[in-house]
Amino acid sequence: MRLRYGFRLYPDIPQRAALTGAFGCARVVFNDAVRAREDARTAGAAFPTAGEGPGALRDPVGR
Repeated sequence: MRLRYGFRLYPDIPQRAALTGAFGCARVVFNDAVRAREDARTAGAAFPTAGEGPGALRDPVGR
């Protein structure tokens, strides 16, 4: 049996700010991971793994 639930969220102003920060951070991490994979592919190197930690995905500039 497949069930599907629909719901909406109506966050107040502080909750909206917290959600914006969390999703913004997740977007940056995802984009950094995609960039690291693309760089590894063009260089012919192995893809970075999750076991290498976030240091492997950090920008050398340290933003």
